[in-house]
Amino acid sequence: MPPRPVTPSRWLVLGLLLGVATPAGAKPPGPGTFCAEYPSAPACQGTQPACTYCHVAPPQRNAFGTALEASLAPGKPRPLSDEDFALGLPAALRAIANEDTDGDKAPNQFEIEQGSLPGDVTSVPPSGICGGGENPQFKVCQYDPRFVYRRLLSDFCGVSPTYVQVQTFLELGGDEPKRAFIDQELDRCLKSDFWRGKHGQLWKVAHPKIRPVGSIKSGEDAGQIPLADYYDDYALFAWSQTDDHDARDVLTAKFFVKRSGSNPTTYTSATSTSSQTVDAAHRAGNMTSAWTLTAFVMFTALPRNAASQMYRAYLGLDIAKQEGLHSVASEPRDYDAKGVKAEQCAACHATLDPLSYPYRNYNGISGALSNRYLPNRLELLFPNDAATLSQTPEKGVILGQPVNNLLEWAQVASNSDAFAISTVTDYWKLLIGHPPTPEENEEFVRTWQAFRTTHGYRVQKMLHDLILTEAYGAP
Repeated sequence: MPPRPVTPSRWLVLGLLLGVATPAGAKPPGPGTFCAEYPSAPACQGTQPACTYCHVAPPQRNAFGTALEASLAPGKPRPLSDEDFALGLPAALRAIANEDTDGDKAPNQFEIEQGSLPGDVTSVPPSGICGGGENPQFKVCQYDPRFVYRRLLSDFCGVSPTYVQVQTFLELGGDEPKRAFIDQELDRCLKSDFWRGKHGQLWKVAHPKIRPVGSIKSGEDAGQIPLADYYDDYALFAWSQTDDHDARDVLTAKFFVKRSGSNPTTYTSATSTSSQTVDAAHRAGNMTSAWTLTAFVMFTALPRNAASQMYRAYLGLDIAKQEGLHSVASEPRDYDAKGVKAEQCAACHATLDPLSYPYRNYNGISGALSNRYLPNRLELLFPNDAATLSQTPEKGVILGQPVNNLLEWAQVASNSDAFAISTVTDYWKLLIGHPPTPEENEEFVRTWQAFRTTHGYRVQKMLHDLILTEAYGAP
């Protein structure tokens, strides 16, 4: 049923919002100003809030309207003019945002954002009511610096604060000095071995990207069949995520990183290492490491597994789940005769195969030629299939953008929204315990956008934003 037109008489009723006297036919500023303050509120999606937000029946106010009136343009004569009302309403809404005016244990702002009524005790948020109320330890359902301090030491330093530390923290006074101290503690903990050391938190983030197999590891802690040293990959990953380093280095670096010492563990860039054999002109961070080529290229002519792993690990896009599909016209070509043109295969391979072509000349396991860039790799190693395989191009397509080689693949990937979103999601899951929920989405979007722009892909700066979110800091 189509909505009724707003007649002058209906605007007159709306004009009684909070006791504002409005002549018939005028359009009072209440609903529009409310929606400017809460643009994502369900009540503001294609409509405007009803009088019942503030009234039982105009001019009688409900609990929310009564609290709002008390904070609305204090000192101004009543009835308020439309101008004074519009100017005063945003501040009044913010003043009572954390109050629970209807006594249902859900703060007003939470109810507004969830779509329930903050002046009706029987109307509760669909995602549930936050306990609220008095708590001798924390500010339940609100950002609480004390809670953040305790949580931060556990998450980043691996220890709980002592009683003396907590008392010293509380003696700092207001929220601002406490938050400044929290920032200092975060920087201190980010240098701890718990965070960046061998098998520390950063290594935990890297596990699904590197996918270690101890039995074929070479170097330190070598396995029974030592083929490649994945500790090099952990070192570059940890380097890219710490200090003032660019997180994109994990995909684009032409250098290597060496780990040394403990308490603190240090990471140092190096131009060469005996365990890595791809020449400098063809290096693309962990995409071309000896471990990646050993574990994901192996003996394969067209390294689809290597391309899909990089796509999944660093962009968060799993082709097996039909994520990140950008079909390329006239693909797949099926240069290696694997039957990928079949109806049940073609939809994914029209994206996957062009992703894989830039890996054409990167060799996996084959004796002295292992883990190298070989311009004639397919012709050299697969002579019986050279007639068809040799047609495989090195040019490919990622995220709909053509690239000439794997280095360009890495550049497009690392500069994409997907890379920033995936990076921040990794830490969101590590520190908050789950991927961003719909309720957390607004904070999450702000965090990954700032990571990409304001912070120039610096993870350490992004983490200072993350610990300021309610998702992290509200018990």
